[in-house]
Amino acid sequence: MPLSPLSRRRLLATTAAAFAASAGLAPFKALAAEAPTRDAALATMKRATTFMVEKVAYQGGYVWSYLPDFSRRWGEMEAYPTMIWVQPPGTATMGHLFLDAYHATGDEYYYEAAKQVAGALIKIQHPAGGWNYLGDLAGEPSIRKWYDTIGKNGWRLEEFQHYYGNATFDDAGTAESSQFLLRLYVEKKDPAFKPALDKAIQFVLDSQYPVGGWPQRFPLKDEFHHHGRPDYTGYITFNDDVAGENIEFLIMVWQALGDPRVLPAVRKAMDCFVACQQPLPQAGWGLQHKVSDLKPSGARTYEPEAFATHTTAANVTACMGFYELTGDPKYLARLGEALDWLETTRLPVEHQKGRQFPTFVEIGSNKPLFVHRTGSNVVNGRYYVDGNPENTVAHYSSFRGVNIPALRKRLETLKATPPEVASKASPLKGGRQALPKYYTLKDVSVSDLNVGALKGDQAAGAPDKAAGLIAALNEAGWWPTELKATSNPYIGDGSPTPAPGDFSRTHVGDASDTSPYVTDKPKIGISTGSYIENMVTLLKYVGAA
Repeated sequence: MPLSPLSRRRLLATTAAAFAASAGLAPFKALAAEAPTRDAALATMKRATTFMVEKVAYQGGYVWSYLPDFSRRWGEMEAYPTMIWVQPPGTATMGHLFLDAYHATGDEYYYEAAKQVAGALIKIQHPAGGWNYLGDLAGEPSIRKWYDTIGKNGWRLEEFQHYYGNATFDDAGTAESSQFLLRLYVEKKDPAFKPALDKAIQFVLDSQYPVGGWPQRFPLKDEFHHHGRPDYTGYITFNDDVAGENIEFLIMVWQALGDPRVLPAVRKAMDCFVACQQPLPQAGWGLQHKVSDLKPSGARTYEPEAFATHTTAANVTACMGFYELTGDPKYLARLGEALDWLETTRLPVEHQKGRQFPTFVEIGSNKPLFVHRTGSNVVNGRYYVDGNPENTVAHYSSFRGVNIPALRKRLETLKATPPEVASKASPLKGGRQALPKYYTLKDVSVSDLNVGALKGDQAAGAPDKAAGLIAALNEAGWWPTELKATSNPYIGDGSPTPAPGDFSRTHVGDASDTSPYVTDKPKIGISTGSYIENMVTLLKYVGAA
């Protein structure tokens, strides 16, 4: 059974067919007249993995993409050669893939590769126990230089514009790394990984507020102001499933280790969702909430102090999952109010832009808020919100799709389900149990612009797909992939004077902006996300299910 009914952030990578098209390859069915043997698939997996481990990895760690000569490399932003990336599909995702391959094949090479990943993650683990978005194995001066140059000039990536020197729960980096270390430790009970795992568990417990929520970053910092506003990273965070990921990790710890400390923490975390739901008539949630009064707060400058419709829908789904974990009806009690409020935010048809709801809703007035920007770089540019649905920023949608009828249907079903029936299969009940055998065969999500979308239940082990991947692996041992995402090299801080042109809807500003963007002239390169996706396809072909 799944660990929990919570939504997961899992790798949404390119389908094999999309990969073939982007790399200029023939359709897979044309590449092979008959289904490949299992041995051929295993050999391809091993050769591709050997290249990644021996040629691509830096001290066991990975970023997201590389030029073939390794002259440039990227995570969410351009990285130094000594850097490794933690955000999926980065270093921890690779570790999960190696463990999955070990389970599917029994080949110790994959287990040893997973150990190398763990070694890299341990090297960049914060002393408090969590992880930043990235780490630099060259040390503190190097990572500070990166933040003062490349990070500082990523206009739309405000989370990289300041070096906090702490760890983050954003984008599942800390959660995924912690989950990977747990999986690796329980595999063979190797004591080498226990201290880092213990630190990760303690980090999640230490960073939890008494009300049950978690900040975006920890240990807390209070000296920094974000674009002239108080720093938002200490607020209770629902954005990017921060609470859900931590709950899932703690449930995994309970399942695998039976640690009694995690059960009260899980219950507090679930109760925080109830505590933060706002009163009528706006019975929703924001991306983040202030610790002092539990009211919605602002975050980045394009995330105003407002209600968030997509977060509200996600929290409704999470609370329904909590009922299935506990059988406690309090998690369902006010969800109807949230869905009724969401209905009141539906946009007029002429303003919907393909999606029916605004991302942000003003506190009090219930008016939609739309995000815009002006200028050309982080120095002269700014974001602002108003009531105009036209010309909104493209990199952060002002519009959302919410399937309210489906949520209502599930809610009514759960209300009609007795608590003892709803929670019968809950992992919170009973004793210790084995963790799921596979991790990357489920859906994952990332910020990597080079990868698209795949659902874990899609057919990925078909013979034609496997044959195509076997034929497409090049002589060096990697799958050529169009690197649609690129960035401007760092050339210095941006000018106070805006450059000519309209950057209001672009992913990147002028030449000084180091934010990633999709290019119409992609180069062929090495993609960690594509490797993971292709390996998953082959894992399914050789029998992992």
